Amino acid sequence: MLPLPPLAIVLILSIAVHFPATVTSGDLPSFSEAPAFRNGVECPRTTWSSLPKGSYNPSIIHIAMTLDATYLRGSIAGVLSVLQHASCPENIVFHFLASHRRAELRRIIVTTFPYLSFHLYHFDTNLVKGKISSSIRRALDQPLNYARIYLADLLPGGVRRIIYFDSDLIVVDDVAKLWEINLGPHVLGAPEYCHANFTNYFTAKFWSNPAFTTSFRGRKPCYFNTGVMVIDLWRWREGKFTEKLETWMRIQKRYRIYQLGSLPPFLLVFAGDVEGVEHRWNQHGLGGDNLEGLCRNLHPGPVSLLHWSGKGKPWLRLDSKRPCPLDSLWAPYDLFRHASLISDS
Repeated sequence: MLPLPPLAIVLILSIAVHFPATVTSGDLPSFSEAPAFRNGVECPRTTWSSLPKGSYNPSIIHIAMTLDATYLRGSIAGVLSVLQHASCPENIVFHFLASHRRAELRRIIVTTFPYLSFHLYHFDTNLVKGKISSSIRRALDQPLNYARIYLADLLPGGVRRIIYFDSDLIVVDDVAKLWEINLGPHVLGAPEYCHANFTNYFTAKFWSNPAFTTSFRGRKPCYFNTGVMVIDLWRWREGKFTEKLETWMRIQKRYRIYQLGSLPPFLLVFAGDVEGVEHRWNQHGLGGDNLEGLCRNLHPGPVSLLHWSGKGKPWLRLDSKRPCPLDSLWAPYDLFRHASLISDS
């Protein structure tokens, strides 16, 4: 499916409906059942469950996301958007990572997407205990925000490649196009921006220490957002990249060299050594900055994925009846069951 044309965006903006939030503290939200998305005749018939254990088939698309109470509504919308625009939705397998309330989260996925092929893994927060230091926003400090570092350890060996998606995005194109990119010799691929000012991502203590700054020697200062990544898990395991990221987390804990959660370790390890992906696959920053979350516009160019990175999340702004214009593009994928629609009174 092609990216949304301007007319479609206008139509969606005009018909979006906003409802008040009714989820109480401690409750997990309820969702309407998603429709069944079926393969076309042109799709390979192989399914993940039919493959011998440990084997790999490139026609099966693997996507990893985290699940938790705070971002569950965003995760559900993200899954729906992927399936709705996929050419072969039955060939997609989701790998969900959760640290708490896994039985409840599994039930929600099963009832919301009865036909979905997925696995739910336990992310042990002890893996990052003592390695996380406070950042400029509390959400960036949550242990599950670091789960992407451990994908190669948590997923079975037969999963050679994975797409990692944050829980605050929607896909408006066929995810197979992202899946099929050639990583070349690189471990991961992502949209990158090679005119970045890395001064903003690290503290003065980092830049004043040659032992730290030499880590960027010979590499271009290319920023990439870790909310959308295509990762070769086999190469990741061979290169022991989990350990390399953990090393920087320990250094951060001792010396305080950055303030942006799990992003800086990825920049320290991978910046300038990433397979560049078209920018259409991460129109990020729609949630504004990390402090105020002000409205943002789309970047110039085509759109395949919209990402509300930053403080402002579309479901919260829609519920508060103070949405940004682009939040209405997220609304059609919201399966949240509002009390006004399901109440018996």
